[in-house]
Amino acid sequence: MHFIKSLYIHNIFFKYIAILAACFILSYWITIIYPFAWILTCILLGLLFFDLYILYSTKEGITAERQLPNRLSNGDYNPIGIRFKSFYPFKTNISLIDELPIQFQKRDFIHSTQLNKGDEQVFEYKVKPVDRGEYVFGNLNVYASSPLCILKRRYVFQKDQMVPVYPSIIQMQQYDFLAIHNKLSEYGFKKIRRIGHTLEFEQIKEYIKGDDVRSINWKATAKNNQLMVNQYQDEKSQPIYSLIDTGRVMKMPFNELKLLDYAINSTLAFSNVALKRNDKTGMLTFSKKVETFVPAVQKLTHLNIIIEKLYNINTAYTDTDYGLLYAHIKRKINQRSLLFLYTNFEHISALKRQLPYLLAISKKHVLVLIFFQNTELEELIAVDAGDIQTIYHKTIAEKFSLEKRLIQKELQQYGIQTILTKPEDLTINTINKYLEIKARGLI
Repeated sequence: MHFIKSLYIHNIFFKYIAILAACFILSYWITIIYPFAWILTCILLGLLFFDLYILYSTKEGITAERQLPNRLSNGDYNPIGIRFKSFYPFKTNISLIDELPIQFQKRDFIHSTQLNKGDEQVFEYKVKPVDRGEYVFGNLNVYASSPLCILKRRYVFQKDQMVPVYPSIIQMQQYDFLAIHNKLSEYGFKKIRRIGHTLEFEQIKEYIKGDDVRSINWKATAKNNQLMVNQYQDEKSQPIYSLIDTGRVMKMPFNELKLLDYAINSTLAFSNVALKRNDKTGMLTFSKKVETFVPAVQKLTHLNIIIEKLYNINTAYTDTDYGLLYAHIKRKINQRSLLFLYTNFEHISALKRQLPYLLAISKKHVLVLIFFQNTELEELIAVDAGDIQTIYHKTIAEKFSLEKRLIQKELQQYGIQTILTKPEDLTINTINKYLEIKARGLI
């Protein structure tokens, strides 16, 4: 039974059959061809059995292995490797079909190559998941055929391999690497001029040209008979929370990813940067109820807890209860903190319903409200209008775009920090705002 399931006919074999059929048809008019057609038929049958023998005489003619990472990164291109080797004593034609997870909806994946005896190759392709969760790879099918191209033998490896898709680990590592090498400006990060001092005194040092004269320590200057200045450092271990709205407004997709997934990827990358800067990071997700709350802690290992919590977050078709959010923050977050609230408002009327709660939160904490530009509307606005219908569409699009700017202006009038960003620029703009607030000493 296993032999039957592994045996396939090569596509070229049908061409051989077509040639024989043509010979028999022509023999109706040219009789001399008839015996040669039968000779060719016998030769083809002999080659068929010979091909069958050489394909199955080697017990393990092909070995293959799918090389999967421990977890995939959501919204990024993840490399998948396949290593395969031939033990046949002849040049082998290989057709490789990998059964990708159902989430990719790709059913035409195939890779063809040739291997000599003992040859080993590694084939790499990339996949881009757009949903978190478990992804199951099916069979790794390898079809081997001899140079005769009559039959194919199927080998099956590594059935049902599961790999979880987590928030964007690749994006987190990318910004971490750039931060270490001080190349953030190449990716859009701004250098913020520091205003005043932070609250933590570090040391007294000798004055050098360029030091702030307001920092001169006159007592130390008199004692050492040379100018001495106080040196300050950034205040560390400040609590910073990412508040993620999981209501229906975060279900909207842009470039295949939901707004929620953009917020999750940003939270992970931003939390990693904040932890490396010795601040405490925590997170909270909410809609009709508070679903997840992780208190702010200053440990690099705390990032693993945040990753696991972010992995299981999903949106719901519900309206968000900001009153519940305010009550939970008042009860659980006692120290003045920096709060990044990921949500989305399309109309200023929707903002005004929630504004009393946002103002109440901002009285005790530094609140940064993050919401999103509708990039598809921006593209529509940029299109030249060629007819009346397009003019109507552009007018409506500009009205919605204006609503976003009015929301931002309304919040700024009440002293609430805002980030109005394209989804793809969310992480950069969030870290920029964090660096700005730290430089200005607003926490």
